[in-house]
Amino acid sequence: MKTLIIALSGLLLASGCTEQLRRAGIDENQVQAISNVATTLSRPDYTPAEEAQIGQLSAATLLGAAPLIADRETMQYINQLGGWIARQTGRNDINWRFGVINSSNVNAFAAPDGYVFVTKGLLRTLNDESELAGVVAHEIAHVIKRHYLVAVRKKDTTNALANVAVTTAQKGGVKNADILAGPLANIVQNLYASGLDKGDEYEADRLGVVYATRAGYDPYGLPRVLNLYAQNANSNGFDLLFSTHPSPQDRLQQLGKAMGERLAAYETDKINNTAFLRIKRKAVQLPDPKS
Repeated sequence: MKTLIIALSGLLLASGCTEQLRRAGIDENQVQAISNVATTLSRPDYTPAEEAQIGQLSAATLLGAAPLIADRETMQYINQLGGWIARQTGRNDINWRFGVINSSNVNAFAAPDGYVFVTKGLLRTLNDESELAGVVAHEIAHVIKRHYLVAVRKKDTTNALANVAVTTAQKGGVKNADILAGPLANIVQNLYASGLDKGDEYEADRLGVVYATRAGYDPYGLPRVLNLYAQNANSNGFDLLFSTHPSPQDRLQQLGKAMGERLAAYETDKINNTAFLRIKRKAVQLPDPKS
């Protein structure tokens, strides 16, 4: 046990977790499990199983704040639209899952392992399917570029891991996966509250336009959404969006530099918006969850 604690102390010295482990009297197996957590969070990459677990925890965190809407047609619509755009990325190894969150806030989210969500408030706000495609493609780009996985790895995990010792001592024999879940859930929750780096958002904007255009949508759908965001800077429901993203003006400026006139030939208004408008009407009519 002494050897394991010494090995772990290099990772957790700043948090004082080693001393907590001693005081808690955690047995060798549990110390090893905690060491595995520390190793997982500090590694430069994750295994597919670990990536899937982080994705599940991230999706659970998002849906714990607000559930998916209970409307089959809307869920089928967003999965068909998202699935078509995802096929333009060239990644056939991701199990994509799309959903609409029952929240009046205007926002969209992604999580590792192929989770993409838009809010009911966003559907209420957009004007056509190309705008929705631009937003969904932006979130798909976050998954493709593994932005959230990189961000989790960058986060300071010492405080989260310090709490593992106490949790383990209280619960007794806890499986490694359960030990991992607590710290990761805290890290993921903080990540969604603080947002990604600006560079990640700019990259997702650029790739999102490309993916949406490949799917046959107007490449200027996402820029129109950013203009819409800029016009609603002080409106209710946009607070979280503005607190976790660069300003719409900055995003438009960066996107304008990247696009130039290169995609002008692909500009189109030929998308049939009948299905989108029907889904938007449903979003307007669906009651908001009770607070």
